[in-house]
Amino acid sequence: MSQKSTTISTSSPLKAGKKVPVAKSKQAEPADMNSTFIPHLTSLKVGMKAPDFKGLNQQGQEINLKQFAGKKLILYFYPKDNTPTCTVESCNLQENNTFLKKEGYEIVGVSADTVKMHKKFADKYKLEFNLLADTEHQAIKAYDVWGKKKFMGVVFNGIVRTTFIIDEKGTIAHVINGVKSKEHARQILDLNIEY
Repeated sequence: MSQKSTTISTSSPLKAGKKVPVAKSKQAEPADMNSTFIPHLTSLKVGMKAPDFKGLNQQGQEINLKQFAGKKLILYFYPKDNTPTCTVESCNLQENNTFLKKEGYEIVGVSADTVKMHKKFADKYKLEFNLLADTEHQAIKAYDVWGKKKFMGVVFNGIVRTTFIIDEKGTIAHVINGVKSKEHARQILDLNIEY
């Protein structure tokens, strides 16, 4: 990828005084403060064939991996619509979507939310890319992003925030485990992956 000097937006969509609900997990359990917590990481590696996925987007239209053949795909898994970090991450990608498209990227966000919830989320924040409603956890399991995580001292099972960059041939070119929600677009563009 050629080096370009580009200004990438990192502004937050959350306005002062506006509260965004935080999702509560039914599977939460107290963390053992005496042990070192190791969060779940996907078993998928760079160079592997990207697992197929299919399902409905926020418009109720079916999408699948094959539709993105010949394009670079940003496939990002996030825990839940309308939660603070997920909103910041999604809006950062949207704010930089035009530039990402110029660089040959398409974006698909995936969570276990319903089509209706995705529609509200996309409309509210003017997200112009596909959000896959993976209510049956088919893509979540295929990409191995469900597992133990920790938030505010509580360990629980859920979607571990992970982004996969899939090349034009359907191969995983990069796996981003340490997603920086406020600057995710820049994080992707700084990978300097040779396609």
